[in-house]
Amino acid sequence: MSISEFKKGRGAQLNTANKFHEHSHEIRDDFLNYCASEGEEAEESRTTIIETFPKTIVNKVTSPDVGLEYSLNPYQGCEHGCIYCYARNSHEYWGYSAGLDFEQKILVKRNAVELLEQKLRSKSWKATPIVLSGNTDCYQPIEKELRITRSLLQCFLKYRHPVGMITKNALVQRDMDVLRELAQENLVHVNLSITSLEEKTRRILEPRTATIKKRLETVEKLSTAGIPVSVMMAPIIPSINSHEIMPLVKEVAERGALGVGYTIVRLNGSIGQIFSHWIKKAMPDRADKVLHQIQQVHGGSLNDSRFGTRMKGEGEFASQVAQQFKIAKRLYLKDRERPQLNCKLHEEFKDGQMKLF
Repeated sequence: MSISEFKKGRGAQLNTANKFHEHSHEIRDDFLNYCASEGEEAEESRTTIIETFPKTIVNKVTSPDVGLEYSLNPYQGCEHGCIYCYARNSHEYWGYSAGLDFEQKILVKRNAVELLEQKLRSKSWKATPIVLSGNTDCYQPIEKELRITRSLLQCFLKYRHPVGMITKNALVQRDMDVLRELAQENLVHVNLSITSLEEKTRRILEPRTATIKKRLETVEKLSTAGIPVSVMMAPIIPSINSHEIMPLVKEVAERGALGVGYTIVRLNGSIGQIFSHWIKKAMPDRADKVLHQIQQVHGGSLNDSRFGTRMKGEGEFASQVAQQFKIAKRLYLKDRERPQLNCKLHEEFKDGQMKLF
């Protein structure tokens, strides 16, 4: 199949079965043929926004190799449509598929700011960095309209609480006024996710994300404004972007990034089926090679849940990637480090203003 046969603007090309459901369904070929003959769509392709009102918003992260203690996700599901996204599996807990549903059914936590304020005012809460987008991107397209992420940042500023951010959307530039105020008291750090320098690669891997040009521009603008910014090259995918490590680190360093991190792709749960189906349509000439190389990195399987190895892999390819990053950091990021976030101010601002006595 060719790229032209893709569902336009989507990463996943199918809905996988939800493992939590007793029943599943599939679209039969005769139905697809009927739709084609009648000029009809087999599936609804528009994005649906679903409002939710959870009881809590700050999540304790128990994984020992993620590098954060608490996360906050104002949205579940992500319209960016990154084909490799590890968060896809979490959509099954909400009753949806990790495939197209993940990109088309976006759950919005309408009371996110109220819940965060309750958390930060709690007498038992001790300030520790909370990361926005530990799961799905807080600056995905719907944020432009709803502005929940901006309101969350304003809440962190009000209570002088440290916050980290991970995004691949240039919309973060909209909130530079709030980020600048947070940065002045060392309360924020931003991670820009940049997987490739090649726009063609970006378009097929991450169909609804900001362009590479806009993301590089964002790194530079944040850095110039005094907002600490680093870059995540995640994930590294063999034979797709693995050749770009050195030039990408050099480029983001020149734009002012304070550091670079990475992970190697892992295809847990339904993502293995979604990615395999996608790559055989998008890159039929190298699909088997890429899938085989991913298996070599993860002990012979696409699925790798082992703490300690799942993020960086093992074997010759993983060692080569680690060595390239080590060299790149030494060449382009020597003596740079991001400042430690300030956890000391919050106690004095628990009621939303500085205590005088």
